[in-house]
Amino acid sequence: MQNALFVGTSSQIALQRELEVIANNVANASTTGFKARNSRFEEYLMPTASADSFQSPDRRLSYVIDKGTTLDLTQGSIEQTGNPLHVAVRGEAFLAVQTPQGPRYTRNGAFEIDAQGNLVTSDGHQVQGEAGPITLNPQETGVSIGPDGTVSTNVGIRGRLRLVTFARPQALRNEGGNLYSSQDQPQPAGLAGRVESGALERSNVRPVVEMTRLMDVNRTYAMVSSVISRLDDLRGTAIRRLADVA
Repeated sequence: MQNALFVGTSSQIALQRELEVIANNVANASTTGFKARNSRFEEYLMPTASADSFQSPDRRLSYVIDKGTTLDLTQGSIEQTGNPLHVAVRGEAFLAVQTPQGPRYTRNGAFEIDAQGNLVTSDGHQVQGEAGPITLNPQETGVSIGPDGTVSTNVGIRGRLRLVTFARPQALRNEGGNLYSSQDQPQPAGLAGRVESGALERSNVRPVVEMTRLMDVNRTYAMVSSVISRLDDLRGTAIRRLADVA
């Protein structure tokens, strides 16, 4: 009976973690360039005793272990905005930006030009080009961004967006603000990444699917909670009866 309570508790912990992941996906259903995450769990078999004096062999107990989340890298829908400073990333590439915490990576291509003429993200992080930050003069006009990330104005090419890929994209860590960090060294994207100017990539979260998952998790959590409650009542009844017999 005690083992059943432990198994149920491990299941509830895993369900709570999955609920957090789903809630974060739903909250970012309209976030530009957001990539959904999916929970990943693993079965853990409890080691069994090996004493020969047991009349019957132990049953293997199966627990649930949280093994983290996986990043869904499927392409989000592309929405045309007509803003020449907006870019939608196609492929598995990421845009490199500089933050106070160091280099970070994003799929959010909603760029702006700050008061110093720097190309920045909507959060003010400096967009990195292959040769460093991309800076424009106030007198320049006709800003355009080519499919290879080349930023041009009426005076010529001003730089090229730094597009990178990772050998292990699943190792990317969410840093908040739609940014990712990685302990792996990024590699130039090459043909693995292109950009579409005047457009933005929307979140790849599918709200209907996430809401269905949310209902399934809530229903399962309630069912496990009910089983644990009944087991606890059964244990209490057994203890009272044993006390009466004594």
